[in-house]
Amino acid sequence: MSELERIVVTLAIDFADEIVDELREISPRLQIERHFPDVPSDVIARTEVLYTVHYFPEPEQAPKLRWIQMHTAGMNHALDYPIARAEDIIATSTSGIHATNMAHCCLMMMLMFNYNMRVAFDLQSRAEWPAEPYAIFQPVDMERQTVGIVGYGSIGRELARLCAGMGMTVLASKRDLRNTAEVKAYALEGAGDPSGEIPDRIYPADTVASMARDCDYLVVTVPQTEFSEHLIDDEVLEAMKESAVLVNVSRGAIVDEKALITALSSGQIAGAALDVFEDEPLPTISPLWNLDNVIITPHVAGFTRDIHEKAARVLKENLIRYLENRPLLNQLDRAKGY
Repeated sequence: MSELERIVVTLAIDFADEIVDELREISPRLQIERHFPDVPSDVIARTEVLYTVHYFPEPEQAPKLRWIQMHTAGMNHALDYPIARAEDIIATSTSGIHATNMAHCCLMMMLMFNYNMRVAFDLQSRAEWPAEPYAIFQPVDMERQTVGIVGYGSIGRELARLCAGMGMTVLASKRDLRNTAEVKAYALEGAGDPSGEIPDRIYPADTVASMARDCDYLVVTVPQTEFSEHLIDDEVLEAMKESAVLVNVSRGAIVDEKALITALSSGQIAGAALDVFEDEPLPTISPLWNLDNVIITPHVAGFTRDIHEKAARVLKENLIRYLENRPLLNQLDRAKGY
């Protein structure tokens, strides 16, 4: 591209004026336009860079498009659209910005089960002081427990750091065991496990059941791909301890929900903390709503009040790299699906 050529960057999101102004300060070559909730046809026709959540034009509508920057960490929904699958278009995510908050959420869920907080809230709602509180509340020291992390990306690595800091045994499963370091990924300073040294053992992705046997908590942070759908199936659930808890903050399709309901209802596992589901919103007829060993949150584990500001940092870094013809962070590997 020539030095005088203007690059049209379309923001299909309701970024605040302050964020838009900051992006415009990067370079006079960038023509930053915000169009939300609709992107006019004449705008997308001249767009070279698209920042989006759910808006994906048809390929013929965006002949100049060269790069799609997603507002989300997961990109599985984007691959439903032809333009995101086009080999001549780069697709990137905001993976990494959610790591600390989602790891904190996972740890919170683990602690809630360990300290039986669901029962505590129920007693509080009835203004009831139990006759034998020590029979109800019997937490196990966290340093005596083991967490198994399914998927060792930015979220899993930050959770591993937190759990290791508490003295827990950390296990992890990963699809590519030959590469334990994060490559070309956005990372928050001081967070995570960039070199992949924390886990006591790392398992291949197809041996999650073996890892699950040793875990007090099995935490799902793996991306959704054709390889990971129903990765947590009846075999994995049957391998888990009766005292173990499943935590899923990734995507609902990673867990076989029917098998999970059976495991929870029968006492095969102690409980589950679920932020994501196969169908969202979770249907009112789902048995999960009525199980007293389940904690449900409405797909909010990755959200914080300043999520737009965090996402804009990734966009800003990648815009600078794009102008300098350097590799972009968090690029979609279409062969892997994330």
